[in-house]
Amino acid sequence: MDQQLFDHNFPLFKPSSKPPPPAQTTTVSATTGNPNSDTNPKPLNNPEDTDPTAAATTFGDLGLSEWAVKTCKELGMRKPRTVQSRCIPKVLEGRHVLGIDETGSGKTAAFALPILHRLSEHPYGVFALVVTPTRELAFQLAEQFRALGSCLHLRIAVVVGGMDMLKQTKDLVARPHVVIATPGRIKVLLEQNPDIPPVFSRTKFLVLDEADRVLDVSFQEELKFLFRCLPENRQNLFFSATTTSNLQKLCERYQDKLYVYEAYEGLKTVETLKQQVIFIPKKVKEVYLLHILSKMEEMGIRSAIIFISTCRDCHRLSLMLDVLDQEAAALYSFRSQSERLQALQHFKSGKVSILLATDVASRGLDIPTVDLVINYDVPRFPRDYIHRVGRTARAGRGGLALSLVTQNDVDLIHEIEALIERQLELIEYKENEVLSLMKKVFNAKNVAQMKMLDDGFEEKAKERKKQKLKMLSEKGLLKKRSKKRKGNKEIADEGKKQKKEEVEALVDKASLKKKSKKKV
Repeated sequence: MDQQLFDHNFPLFKPSSKPPPPAQTTTVSATTGNPNSDTNPKPLNNPEDTDPTAAATTFGDLGLSEWAVKTCKELGMRKPRTVQSRCIPKVLEGRHVLGIDETGSGKTAAFALPILHRLSEHPYGVFALVVTPTRELAFQLAEQFRALGSCLHLRIAVVVGGMDMLKQTKDLVARPHVVIATPGRIKVLLEQNPDIPPVFSRTKFLVLDEADRVLDVSFQEELKFLFRCLPENRQNLFFSATTTSNLQKLCERYQDKLYVYEAYEGLKTVETLKQQVIFIPKKVKEVYLLHILSKMEEMGIRSAIIFISTCRDCHRLSLMLDVLDQEAAALYSFRSQSERLQALQHFKSGKVSILLATDVASRGLDIPTVDLVINYDVPRFPRDYIHRVGRTARAGRGGLALSLVTQNDVDLIHEIEALIERQLELIEYKENEVLSLMKKVFNAKNVAQMKMLDDGFEEKAKERKKQKLKMLSEKGLLKKRSKKRKGNKEIADEGKKQKKEEVEALVDKASLKKKSKKKV
């Protein structure tokens, strides 16, 4: 399922002229996974852990400045998390660092604190460039940098698509201390304005946050261009919740200059997360969703994120819930950036307790009040499941992930279970209680579909698809992407042939009932 495509000429993956000694890359692995699993990536290494910073009990023990230690205390960060204890001293030593740890483990502070520590010693701009895959995550990272560097009079520029390019150009020319950008927009600005590349001529740090995604083939052209504009003596920091073959190539690229902290081998979800599935007929999916949302207050759930595979369904469900007087914010790529930010702000502030989102919200977003993640659509790639459910149960808190499984999704659920090496709990709702909402929901669904015709969504979708295909064609990625999808072709074809949905649903349900059950 996880097919990583990479170009061996890509700057990060060019092998050194000297063959690397096999044990020189410093790697710390905290746990042992399943080395024989075909789904899990191979561990980066697993030497004996003798790192003295493992015993660090305060941020001061890590070599940070007094002001940084004081700021951490004011923010309620009483002691460093493991990824911070391991990585901060290595960054301060000047090493390239690759940090792999679970969602909500404190990876942002692991690179932000040492960068700000060094910046306070030699303040200039642009001191650090942080590249991240999504716009919303870029704005969140800016908030976190501002909080951690509150006493430094920090100047930060966020450079993402959907915003005023002229203002972004002016912000960059003013040489902010930290630039946080998505790959596409920063490449455009560097290409179009000759005044921008010199701004990055002295950049000390390059950070790839959500590095597994940023190093994906779809961003290769942007990164190639970006690296040519940065000094060769920069320090590179890579952080991710999941390991990929591309990240494994970094060890070969940087040899003994790279410190790798790998909290676990393979892929995993946090222990404080309760993970459940409910098997339902596809035709009444919306009915079950409304029933679950109606139980939120009774279950003590403060807020929930509902993940949907397509922008079309996200928009449709948003309209449907509005007809049903169920307040919800919607976050998907078809919306303008101002609308996306407003939706996220309404959700974060508690103005609405439900966020409908595509996978643009699956990476990095840290909202402490999220107690429930619902997979309305089971993700096509099991790795995406880890990132989605990682929006809850963060920083040691508990959380619930509930996946709505139809007859077409059974194989995907089995793949997810194999990937995380954990069996998901099968639950059932009282069917009569759920189906009592059917007429109400179906009427709202029909109204929502009529509204979609009136608001011109389909025309926007066609234009968006045309633009995307043009972009992929210009990058030469259409053939590569089709190969990547090939692994899912059988599942997709099988799903289209399902004509007798109710009958097959009962057959699959009987099979799944052999697992543990719980009445809700």
